[in-house]
Amino acid sequence: MVLNSVKGIVRVLRLTGMYNGHIMKTLSKPYLVKDVSSEQSISSASEEVQSIVGNSGLNCLINNAAIGFSTNISSVTPEAMMTMLQVNTIAPLFVTKAFMPLLQIAAASSCGMGIHKAAVINMSSVLGSITLNCGDGANFRSYAYRTSKAALNMVTRCLAADLESSGILCMSLHPGWVKTDMGGPHADLTVEQSVSGILNVLFSLNERDHGGFLDYRGQNLQW
Repeated sequence: MVLNSVKGIVRVLRLTGMYNGHIMKTLSKPYLVKDVSSEQSISSASEEVQSIVGNSGLNCLINNAAIGFSTNISSVTPEAMMTMLQVNTIAPLFVTKAFMPLLQIAAASSCGMGIHKAAVINMSSVLGSITLNCGDGANFRSYAYRTSKAALNMVTRCLAADLESSGILCMSLHPGWVKTDMGGPHADLTVEQSVSGILNVLFSLNERDHGGFLDYRGQNLQW
């Protein structure tokens, strides 16, 4: 498994004891792309992972790195828009592009779709839903963050169309509102609760979820 960001994930795996030997073998040592805005960092990471997995390929890529802060109509700037689009939208596309050869190798080794074969998981947000950005759902004002996550969802759909012939699953996943540095102390979920749900979703993914948008409970979200 390769992650853009691992903060909280390994800690949760150690604390909860949720995983059996098979899952531990798969997840206990994720590999990181240290700087998703750097082409050199992405290239170095793909080369390092290739040296580790060899001819087995890569079964799961999680594009998890993101930044976010409030940018309402008064405070939004071109710089804020471009920064969030670079990290939250553009970087996941090019990280996926760099790791495609390894994903394709893994995808050729088995049938069906899922992380047992090869999958790209884009960590999105319900805040990227255009349909739900109304009423109470519009209370969080952030032009830059919402736009970047809506654009990430389009990247997911585009990748799903391109990767389908290779048997590589691609989907967007909302982790919930989580008590992290970004989510803040008043969020609904602890990191442990979010990751527990995420793992359940990851290991249940199949062909029906390709190109989909799910939350940490496995429920479909509107685009």
